[in-house]
Amino acid sequence: MKQKQIIAFIAAAIGLLVLPLLLQGFGNAWVRIADMALLYVLLALGLNIVVGYAGLLDLGYVAFFAIGAYMYGLLASPHLTDTFPMIAAMFPNGMHAPLWIVIPVAAGLAGVFGVLLGAPTLRLRGDYLAIVTLGFGEIIRVFLNNLDHPVNITNGPKGLNQIDSVSFFGLSLGKKITVFDFEIASVSLYYYLFLALVLISVVISHRLQVSRVGRAWMAIREDEIAAKAMGINTTHLKLLAFGMGATFGGVSGAMFASFQGFISPESFSLMESVMIVAMIVLGGIGHLPGVVLGAILLSALPEVLRYVAGPLQAMTDGRLDSAILRQLLIALAMISIMLLRPRGLWPSPDHGKSLQNNKT
Repeated sequence: MKQKQIIAFIAAAIGLLVLPLLLQGFGNAWVRIADMALLYVLLALGLNIVVGYAGLLDLGYVAFFAIGAYMYGLLASPHLTDTFPMIAAMFPNGMHAPLWIVIPVAAGLAGVFGVLLGAPTLRLRGDYLAIVTLGFGEIIRVFLNNLDHPVNITNGPKGLNQIDSVSFFGLSLGKKITVFDFEIASVSLYYYLFLALVLISVVISHRLQVSRVGRAWMAIREDEIAAKAMGINTTHLKLLAFGMGATFGGVSGAMFASFQGFISPESFSLMESVMIVAMIVLGGIGHLPGVVLGAILLSALPEVLRYVAGPLQAMTDGRLDSAILRQLLIALAMISIMLLRPRGLWPSPDHGKSLQNNKT
């Protein structure tokens, strides 16, 4: 059994490493889809800590994504040096933050905002918590949209452009490289960086899940009153869940800004938060393989359906708009899956065992 698991693990590792090189042959657009899928996996893993482990419904998670993106955008674009002469004098060659500074700062800043969000919501549960977190996400977006006067900090709805690509040890991921006469595109280099971050995040999430903290989160999720009666400090653990989940969103936002090279408040709408929650529910709440599967499917499916919506539009003589038709196909797919698999595509087996034990 162990030999089969080792062989499957090695095969999966080789497949993940070779995937972008194979997709390059069909065009860089397919590699970009894989890159964005990995970023959404990172976001879903972070939200899974809040929703899946601690049972706190957070509809404003995209705010941490935005905080990380704007943090990196301000540190790696000419906006601050062009706007503030004092900063231009301090950094005559511009602000070009390296990778080992970006990731800790993005994680730390988003974590602080996560705790700030969690502090006033400790007494709230269910629908009320969802409404408050939804409001927090919208407040952050509105702030980013309006902080261009009287002091221009975020450049408002125009967004930030000319954002540097991630670089470390002299290697810029914004430029293609050649290895043994084989060209590796920039999008493929980003793929390997995002894959490394996802693997690290999976390990962290798994260790949290099996730790005492993870078991305490799950106790709060199942019955908060019973958890309090058992001596669990629900206040500190809820704040820790919000803070830990937010760090994943901050890192993902910083990587998104470096990958896109341009960010604006429109990229961080409420719909993004809803989609991330849908990824967790679709895959299986609280189950890491299910969360990864749901994130990959819901992030890649809209892009793949572009190639289905076009021919269907042609069949109707252009009566149906392809963008609307694509959203309709996504909605039908999600409804069908949730009717057939109400606990998600890959639910936690432990949860099923406990239900069976209760029945007996």
